[in-house]
Amino acid sequence: MSNVFLSGQLVCSNRDEAVVVAEFLPLHIELTRAEQGCLSFEVNLTENPLVWQVDEQFQDAASFRAHQQRVAESGWGRATANINRQYEIKGI
Repeated sequence: MSNVFLSGQLVCSNRDEAVVVAEFLPLHIELTRAEQGCLSFEVNLTENPLVWQVDEQFQDAASFRAHQQRVAESGWGRATANINRQYEIKGI
């Protein structure tokens, strides 16, 4: 088993999308950090108010995939589905 790392940016196209991210992000972070296999999860606003830096680490591919599935079905996943994500994933 090897760790899975995701790093990149969540890029909003306008202020309305940024407001949605800010509204849904605290619960998303809380739920993700509580997931089995989550080793670290950081989402931080950059100097650009439309861009967040995302860095995740999961203990293995199974826990990462479970996270991805949970997210897709969550309020966060539905609310931010159309926001641009520029991520690189290593370990899968």
